[in-house]
Amino acid sequence: MSNPATLVFLKLLANRQGKPGGYLFSGGGAALPAELGRLAGKLPCFYPAATPAQCAASLAELGFSAMPDGVLQRADAAFDVLLDARVEWIEGDWPLQAPPRSDGAQAASRAMALQLVQLVTNDAATLEIEEVLRRDPTLSYHLLKLVNSLAMGVGRKVTSFSQAILILGRQQLRRWLNLMLFAARSDDVRSPMLLARVAVRARAMELLAQAAGQGKQVQEQAFMAGMFSLLGVLFGVSLDALLAPLKLGDATQQALLSRSGDLGELLSTLEAAERGDLAAVAAGLETLQVSALDFNRLVAEANLWMLDITTQVGAHG
Repeated sequence: MSNPATLVFLKLLANRQGKPGGYLFSGGGAALPAELGRLAGKLPCFYPAATPAQCAASLAELGFSAMPDGVLQRADAAFDVLLDARVEWIEGDWPLQAPPRSDGAQAASRAMALQLVQLVTNDAATLEIEEVLRRDPTLSYHLLKLVNSLAMGVGRKVTSFSQAILILGRQQLRRWLNLMLFAARSDDVRSPMLLARVAVRARAMELLAQAAGQGKQVQEQAFMAGMFSLLGVLFGVSLDALLAPLKLGDATQQALLSRSGDLGELLSTLEAAERGDLAAVAAGLETLQVSALDFNRLVAEANLWMLDITTQVGAHG
């Protein structure tokens, strides 16, 4: 079995505003990927004071620094807006707690995004998707803004929803809509961190499937499973009820509802990493035949992807 001491995981830290602000290194760190240096160039990255000297020195070379005393606070039940003046960073599972009750307009917008996800997942006609987009100015604005930025390279502007859908493609449209479900709502302090967490999980699922030798179709299913795994947390209702109208494939359903099958193995492995259960991660990687270095690299790559994509949907910073 892979040695847990070789594994790396990164705890995403919230800043005092409850938004993604930094990282805390976790794990043994005997196989540090160069991608960690790129991550440290984007956000402050720390290692615990108790980190062994050799590992700490290697992390310092990549741009990490020791976590100062008194600046980190854990919050699992809720985000505390009344923080001690010394606290700069918040760790913990508070983004996974029950959501606040949305006001009518915000609840309707999120429900509209879920309806769009259902239509795209079920391969509905472009006309049906357009009709829903026309009823939500916020979603339609962000979609056209994103697609116009992508179309700049080909020297044209996007002027219609059908053109936007064509340029973006169904797969990328589905990914964007999935992310928009989790994007910031003014009444939900969890949104920025929840979006960041689900984006890392989804991308890491995809990369882990690739590292395990799975083809493109399974990689896409892995991304979707990672993204949908936190839908119940987002809406505060049972996941099986939310999945029913999506008509997902059996493999994705089994992974999400019972953590079974190949996709379930991927999801269980990443959830173990999020909990810091590196022994369970090592066992999962052994089953998947993925090396510790490949895992460490994909963890860093998933976080880099998250920082890029959350900027696009306006939820980072």
